[in-house]
Amino acid sequence: MFSDRLKALRKSCKMSQGSLASELGISQQAVGKWETGRSTPDPVTLKAIADIFHVSADFLLGREEVSIKVQAGSSAGEVQVPVLGRVKAGYGALAFQEDYGTEPANVGRPSDYFYLIVHGDSMEPRIHSGDLALVHKQQNVESGELAVVLVDGEEGTLKRVIKKEGAVILQPFNQSYQPQIFMGEEIEQLIIVGKVVETKTKW
Repeated sequence: MFSDRLKALRKSCKMSQGSLASELGISQQAVGKWETGRSTPDPVTLKAIADIFHVSADFLLGREEVSIKVQAGSSAGEVQVPVLGRVKAGYGALAFQEDYGTEPANVGRPSDYFYLIVHGDSMEPRIHSGDLALVHKQQNVESGELAVVLVDGEEGTLKRVIKKEGAVILQPFNQSYQPQIFMGEEIEQLIIVGKVVETKTKW
Protein backbone atom coordinates (compact mmCIF):
# COMPACT_ATOMS: atom_id res chain seq x y z
CA MET A 1 0.00 0.00 0.00
CA PHE A 2 2.73 2.50 0.93
CA SER A 3 4.66 1.79 -2.25
CA ASP A 4 1.60 2.38 -4.44
CA ARG A 5 0.58 5.58 -2.70
CA LEU A 6 4.08 7.02 -2.75
CA LYS A 7 4.41 6.36 -6.47
CA ALA A 8 0.96 7.83 -7.18
CA LEU A 9 1.70 10.97 -5.17
CA ARG A 10 5.09 11.46 -6.78
CA LYS A 11 3.70 11.07 -10.30
CA SER A 12 0.73 13.31 -9.61
CA CYS A 13 3.20 16.02 -8.62
CA LYS A 14 5.34 15.34 -11.72
CA MET A 15 8.28 14.79 -9.39
CA SER A 16 11.13 12.45 -10.31
CA GLN A 17 12.57 9.89 -7.92
CA GLY A 18 15.78 11.93 -7.95
CA SER A 19 13.99 15.13 -6.94
CA LEU A 20 12.22 13.39 -4.08
CA ALA A 21 15.49 11.83 -2.96
CA SER A 22 17.15 15.26 -2.92
CA GLU A 23 14.29 16.68 -0.88
CA LEU A 24 14.81 13.96 1.72
CA GLY A 25 18.62 13.91 1.61
CA ILE A 26 18.76 10.25 0.58
CA SER A 27 19.73 8.25 -2.50
CA GLN A 28 17.46 7.72 -5.49
CA GLN A 29 17.97 3.98 -4.99
CA ALA A 30 16.23 4.22 -1.61
CA VAL A 31 13.16 5.80 -3.21
CA GLY A 32 13.18 3.08 -5.85
CA LYS A 33 13.19 0.39 -3.14
CA TRP A 34 10.23 2.01 -1.40
CA GLU A 35 8.22 2.13 -4.62
CA THR A 36 8.90 -1.53 -5.39
CA GLY A 37 8.05 -2.56 -1.84
CA ARG A 38 11.53 -3.84 -1.02
CA SER A 39 11.87 -1.49 1.97
CA THR A 40 10.01 1.20 3.88
CA PRO A 41 11.21 4.49 5.40
CA ASP A 42 11.73 5.07 9.11
CA PRO A 43 9.06 7.10 11.01
CA VAL A 44 10.99 10.40 10.75
CA THR A 45 11.42 10.04 6.99
CA LEU A 46 7.80 8.97 6.61
CA LYS A 47 6.68 12.23 8.26
CA ALA A 48 9.00 14.19 5.95
CA ILE A 49 7.42 12.49 2.93
CA ALA A 50 3.94 13.29 4.24
CA ASP A 51 4.93 16.96 4.67
CA ILE A 52 6.29 17.18 1.12
CA PHE A 53 3.04 15.88 -0.40
CA HIS A 54 0.75 17.59 2.12
CA VAL A 55 -0.86 14.34 3.28
CA SER A 56 -0.86 12.43 6.55
CA ALA A 57 1.40 9.55 7.46
CA ASP A 58 -1.77 7.49 7.96
CA PHE A 59 -2.72 8.11 4.35
CA LEU A 60 0.71 6.98 3.15
CA LEU A 61 0.33 3.80 5.18
CA GLY A 62 -3.16 3.12 3.81
CA ARG A 63 -5.03 3.90 7.02
CA GLU A 64 -7.20 6.64 5.52
CA GLU A 65 -8.60 7.35 2.09
CA VAL A 66 -7.99 10.57 0.19
CA SER A 67 -8.24 10.91 -3.57
CA ILE A 68 -5.05 11.98 -5.30
CA LYS A 69 -5.92 14.65 -7.82
CA VAL A 70 -3.99 17.41 -9.52
CA GLN A 71 -5.60 20.26 -11.39
CA ALA A 72 -4.79 20.50 -15.08
CA GLY A 73 -1.76 22.64 -15.69
CA SER A 74 -0.64 22.61 -12.06
CA SER A 75 0.91 20.19 -9.62
CA ALA A 76 0.71 19.75 -5.86
CA GLY A 77 3.70 21.18 -4.05
CA GLU A 78 4.61 23.54 -6.92
CA VAL A 79 6.32 26.66 -5.62
CA GLN A 80 8.31 29.55 -7.03
CA VAL A 81 12.11 29.21 -6.91
CA PRO A 82 14.52 32.09 -7.64
CA VAL A 83 16.38 32.17 -10.95
CA LEU A 84 20.00 33.32 -10.68
CA GLY A 85 22.53 34.28 -13.29
CA ARG A 86 25.73 33.42 -11.48
CA VAL A 87 27.12 31.92 -8.27
CA LYS A 88 30.47 33.11 -6.94
CA ALA A 89 32.44 33.03 -3.70
CA GLY A 90 32.91 36.24 -1.77
CA TYR A 91 33.63 37.41 1.76
CA GLY A 92 33.62 33.91 3.20
CA ALA A 93 30.22 33.01 1.79
CA LEU A 94 28.49 32.25 -1.48
CA ALA A 95 27.26 35.22 -3.49
CA PHE A 96 24.13 34.51 -5.52
CA GLN A 97 24.09 37.15 -8.24
CA GLU A 98 21.83 38.49 -10.98
CA ASP A 99 18.20 38.00 -10.01
CA TYR A 100 16.10 36.89 -12.98
CA GLY A 101 12.84 36.42 -11.11
CA THR A 102 11.37 33.02 -10.31
CA GLU A 103 10.27 29.78 -11.98
CA PRO A 104 7.93 27.06 -10.66
CA ALA A 105 9.37 23.84 -9.23
CA ASN A 106 7.91 20.78 -7.52
CA VAL A 107 9.88 20.99 -4.27
CA GLY A 108 8.83 20.99 -0.64
CA ARG A 109 11.29 23.53 0.76
CA PRO A 110 11.91 26.29 -1.80
CA SER A 111 14.59 27.92 0.38
CA ASP A 112 16.79 24.87 -0.28
CA TYR A 113 16.70 25.37 -4.06
CA PHE A 114 17.52 27.82 -6.80
CA TYR A 115 17.58 27.81 -10.59
CA LEU A 116 20.86 28.69 -12.27
CA ILE A 117 21.04 29.85 -15.87
CA VAL A 118 23.59 27.67 -17.70
CA HIS A 119 26.40 29.60 -19.40
CA GLY A 120 28.57 28.18 -22.20
CA ASP A 121 28.48 24.95 -24.19
CA SER A 122 30.64 22.60 -22.08
CA MET A 123 27.60 20.43 -21.29
CA GLU A 124 26.33 20.15 -24.87
CA PRO A 125 24.56 18.29 -26.39
CA ARG A 126 22.47 17.39 -23.31
CA ILE A 127 22.43 20.79 -21.59
CA HIS A 128 22.47 24.02 -23.57
CA SER A 129 23.56 27.54 -22.82
CA GLY A 130 20.53 29.39 -21.48
CA ASP A 131 18.91 26.29 -19.98
CA LEU A 132 17.75 26.40 -16.37
CA ALA A 133 19.34 24.01 -13.89
CA LEU A 134 17.37 23.32 -10.70
CA VAL A 135 19.93 23.09 -7.89
CA HIS A 136 19.48 21.64 -4.41
CA LYS A 137 21.83 23.40 -2.00
CA GLN A 138 24.20 20.83 -0.47
CA GLN A 139 27.91 20.61 0.22
CA ASN A 140 28.57 17.15 -1.21
CA VAL A 141 27.34 14.89 -4.01
CA GLU A 142 27.78 11.25 -4.95
CA SER A 143 30.21 10.27 -7.69
CA GLY A 144 28.56 10.59 -11.09
CA GLU A 145 26.05 13.25 -10.09
CA LEU A 146 25.74 16.68 -11.70
CA ALA A 147 26.67 19.60 -9.49
CA VAL A 148 27.39 23.31 -9.45
CA VAL A 149 31.02 23.62 -8.37
CA LEU A 150 33.23 26.59 -7.53
CA VAL A 151 36.85 26.16 -8.57
CA ASP A 152 39.38 28.22 -6.60
CA GLY A 153 36.88 30.98 -5.96
CA GLU A 154 35.86 31.39 -9.59
CA GLU A 155 32.29 31.46 -10.85
CA GLY A 156 30.27 28.29 -10.35
CA THR A 157 30.38 25.76 -13.16
CA LEU A 158 27.98 22.91 -13.91
CA LYS A 159 29.81 19.58 -14.33
CA ARG A 160 29.47 15.88 -13.60
CA VAL A 161 31.51 15.12 -10.48
CA ILE A 162 33.52 11.89 -10.64
CA LYS A 163 35.31 10.64 -7.52
CA LYS A 164 37.97 8.06 -8.33
CA GLU A 165 41.08 6.79 -6.55
CA GLY A 166 41.54 9.87 -4.36
CA ALA A 167 40.87 12.29 -7.21
CA VAL A 168 37.90 14.49 -8.10
CA ILE A 169 37.19 14.92 -11.79
CA LEU A 170 34.91 17.61 -13.21
CA GLN A 171 33.63 15.98 -16.38
CA PRO A 172 31.95 18.01 -19.17
CA PHE A 173 29.54 16.34 -21.59
CA ASN A 174 31.00 18.19 -24.58
CA GLN A 175 33.93 16.13 -25.87
CA SER A 176 35.59 19.31 -27.15
CA TYR A 177 36.39 20.15 -23.53
CA GLN A 178 38.93 18.35 -21.38
CA PRO A 179 37.97 17.13 -17.89
CA GLN A 180 39.52 18.93 -14.94
CA ILE A 181 41.33 16.61 -12.53
CA PHE A 182 42.05 17.57 -8.91
CA MET A 183 44.21 15.52 -6.54
CA GLY A 184 45.57 15.92 -3.01
CA GLU A 185 45.49 19.48 -1.75
CA GLU A 186 44.03 20.65 -5.08
CA ILE A 187 40.69 19.18 -4.02
CA GLU A 188 40.47 21.91 -1.37
CA GLN A 189 40.04 24.39 -4.26
CA LEU A 190 36.62 22.89 -4.97
CA ILE A 191 33.40 23.99 -3.28
CA ILE A 192 30.21 22.07 -4.02
CA VAL A 193 27.35 24.57 -4.19
CA GLY A 194 24.62 22.03 -4.81
CA LYS A 195 23.31 19.06 -6.75
CA VAL A 196 21.57 19.58 -10.09
CA VAL A 197 18.30 17.66 -9.82
CA GLU A 198 16.85 18.61 -13.22
CA THR A 199 17.33 20.94 -16.15
CA LYS A 200 14.87 22.49 -18.55
CA THR A 201 15.12 24.45 -21.76
CA LYS A 202 13.63 27.93 -21.94
CA TRP A 203 12.36 28.92 -25.38
